[in-house]
Amino acid sequence: MMEESGIEVTPPGTPPPSTSTARDSAAAAAAAAAATATPVSLGALANPVTQQANLSSALAPGTDSTITFPEEHDDPRVSTATGGLWGFIKGVAENPMVKSVLDKTKHSVETMITTLDPGMVPYIKTGGELDIVVTSNKEVKVAAIRDAFQEVFGMAVVTGEAAQSNIAPQPVGYAAGLKGAQERIDSLRRTGVIHEKQPAVSAESFIEELLPDKWFDIGCLIIEDPIHGIHLEAFTQATPVPLQYVQQAKSLTPEDYSLRWSGLLVTVGEVLEKNIQNVNRTDWHVVFTGMSRRQMIYSAAKALAGMYKQQLPPRTV
Repeated sequence: MMEESGIEVTPPGTPPPSTSTARDSAAAAAAAAAATATPVSLGALANPVTQQANLSSALAPGTDSTITFPEEHDDPRVSTATGGLWGFIKGVAENPMVKSVLDKTKHSVETMITTLDPGMVPYIKTGGELDIVVTSNKEVKVAAIRDAFQEVFGMAVVTGEAAQSNIAPQPVGYAAGLKGAQERIDSLRRTGVIHEKQPAVSAESFIEELLPDKWFDIGCLIIEDPIHGIHLEAFTQATPVPLQYVQQAKSLTPEDYSLRWSGLLVTVGEVLEKNIQNVNRTDWHVVFTGMSRRQMIYSAAKALAGMYKQQLPPRTV
């Protein structure tokens, strides 16, 4: 009878729906919808600076906080002191024992390189503070003087420049040899090829009758250093020249030759080259003595470099 009237009647014993239970169900449904609409990315990390700012702003002034942040300190691995790593390295490098070991190692490496390839010597020893200009572009002179000065000083820059002696091609006598060597230096300074204060080395060969009818070929070497006021001379060993070749050179020189006061028009080397087979006018010395002209110049240049080194003022560190 009740159902047919359309009125729904709650059965006896069934409690009415609770208001708080309905609110909890609604809240849970809203949270589930929010979680579905806005997914949280687990791969993105929050910015620590933003977190610190939010935490700081959340704290009211005067409120004690249990959160503390570490103070920034300099990296202990980086030293800002005067010594530090570089000071340690400098101290080690200046240690006499360490320097000795380094020098010996460097010398051993250079010796190995130059033994395997002797042509590397000028490249390894070229450098340093010593700068020398040779008044010639002939390799027999430049190479010999370079080797000698690098041997004495360890390192040196030695280059050659062609120069005129303004005397006879074959000087005769010590005075002519000295003048020819000096003229080569003076001509380079006059023409501006080298600076007026540039240290220079000059070599000039001449013949001299040291004994009656006994002539010798001698090389004169001079070094001029205007900055330190040094002027030195040295001479190569005397190489005997047979008398007949000297007389032939004299006969080929006219009496009215304008430079006859200083020597002969034809060199002894030219005469020897024409008269003796397989003789070179520029290096005939090896045929008569077994020693090349380069070796002779080197020996004299080494002595010259040694004297020059002794007269230079001591270096200040």
